Amino acid sequence: MTVPAPSTLQARDLSLAYGERRVVEDLSLHVPTGKVTIIVGPNACGKSTLLRGLARLLPASSGAVLLDGASIHSTPSREVARRLGILPQGPVAPDGITVSDLVSRGRHPHQGYFRRWSGDDEAAVAAALTATDTLDLAPRAVDELSGGQRQRVWIAMALAQRTGILLLDEPTTYLDVSHQVEVLDLLTDLNQTEGTTVVMVLHELNLACRYADHLVVMSGGAVAAAGEPGDVLTEQVVEDVFAMPCRVIPDPVSNTPLIVPIGRHRIG
Repeated sequence: MTVPAPSTLQARDLSLAYGERRVVEDLSLHVPTGKVTIIVGPNACGKSTLLRGLARLLPASSGAVLLDGASIHSTPSREVARRLGILPQGPVAPDGITVSDLVSRGRHPHQGYFRRWSGDDEAAVAAALTATDTLDLAPRAVDELSGGQRQRVWIAMALAQRTGILLLDEPTTYLDVSHQVEVLDLLTDLNQTEGTTVVMVLHELNLACRYADHLVVMSGGAVAAAGEPGDVLTEQVVEDVFAMPCRVIPDPVSNTPLIVPIGRHRIG
């Protein structure tokens, strides 16, 4: 069983707002198909808002999000869910639901009036649990798990959906460093083996540089820079966007940019 071929996704002159407060303004963005795109930026710059707009969780004030060239808002919900999966920030599980039941909900877009639970559904859930190292948690209640365990279970549900595009808002939240790397390795494996287009928001700049094929730097609700990490994350960009003096050196492991902050203390 394979993931469907990735759809194309782009924002065109997109503006997003919460009531009267505009957060994203006239933003255009093309998501490279079959690549890992990571969105970074300072707090309150519009990263999560943009992801919500791309996922159709937040309506556009103006402009459009295009899925396979058509407005995502004019595409039937079930069809969107078959092509695009979303793991939002801080998802909440129903009280008492077990891990296996929650992950199984990722298969709902593939169900219908005349299609019931199948062997493919069973295989997709088992593969998602195995990939996220949560198979042994399957019978347990989600609300009994640690924060890190819950995060891996939510990622398993998104993987079980088996979409060509996967959007994740801070997927490494609540995870220690070793599990952050495991999750990012998992998403990279999914991209490389299945061709899944992955778009995620991260705060950790060095991990973003290491894992991104395409890096998007946001500032003030707009795209400040976009491209390959080595071309995008310069010392000047970091200082301008994050107000943080730094040095950018090659990562000794991946040869991607490594940001070394400059503070007022411990300077040799």
